[in-house]
Amino acid sequence: MVRQSLLAGVAVAALLFAGCGNRELPEEAGYGPNPTLPEPQSSWFPTIKIAEAVGWKEGEKPQATYGGQVTAFATGLQHPRWLYELPNGDILVAESDAPPKPEDKQGGLRAWVQGLFMKRAGSRTPSANRITLLRDLDGDGVAEIKTAFLENLTSPFGMALVGDQLYVANADAVVRVPYAEGETKSPATPVKVADLPAGRNHHWTKSLIASPDGTKLYVGVGSNSNVGENGMAEEERRAAVLEIDTTTGATQVFASGLRNPVGIDWNPVTKELWVAVNERDEIGDDLVP
Repeated sequence: MVRQSLLAGVAVAALLFAGCGNRELPEEAGYGPNPTLPEPQSSWFPTIKIAEAVGWKEGEKPQATYGGQVTAFATGLQHPRWLYELPNGDILVAESDAPPKPEDKQGGLRAWVQGLFMKRAGSRTPSANRITLLRDLDGDGVAEIKTAFLENLTSPFGMALVGDQLYVANADAVVRVPYAEGETKSPATPVKVADLPAGRNHHWTKSLIASPDGTKLYVGVGSNSNVGENGMAEEERRAAVLEIDTTTGATQVFASGLRNPVGIDWNPVTKELWVAVNERDEIGDDLVP
């Protein structure tokens, strides 16, 4: 009864404060190379709007613009989080969700409420901990082959093929397995290349890319908190892009001050390393775009 009353109270509060946002600027003001941004604002109940995860209805599909077409390439996947295209056109999918966290066992109102919103968005499910291979045999935009390529991982995310070695960024380590073109399932046991910051894993997704010559790996590692509330000791080698030697596993910080870097690639023109960073939340509407 107490839990139900608390849930009702939280739901009412969320609805009330969702309608009390601080938007004063038109949406387009935040776009372009010189966006106009509102001043940061904090509150006990930040504005929360959840995009509920729903499937396509029977016979329906998303409407594309510019004469394009949307097709379900593969269905029945368990929380697919990241894609990687192999040289032969096969697609690897990291089916993954967050690993268990210490606060999940400790409980508390904040963790419980966060769990409710994450579930509504389609997360907080047991992690499949696998990489699935998808193959379109006839080029019709639908994968006829869907098979578990690598299993028993730890919340895998980023992937990178270097020669005949496939590297995978788990939530706690980078591992590798041999890869032969055309194979649909890896028979190998993953070998650890280097440890990654783990523990609480507030931001657990680890993006991964290799240097053009294949001698280095670059891994995006998010912060272990929102604003350092868990202490700076937990932020060691976090909020950063790490550089890993593929031969020795030696690791160093390549770039820091990046709250949650997810999505990393080489600029084809300048050859610079670019990364998309998810910055602060809970500081008001329209921040950070």
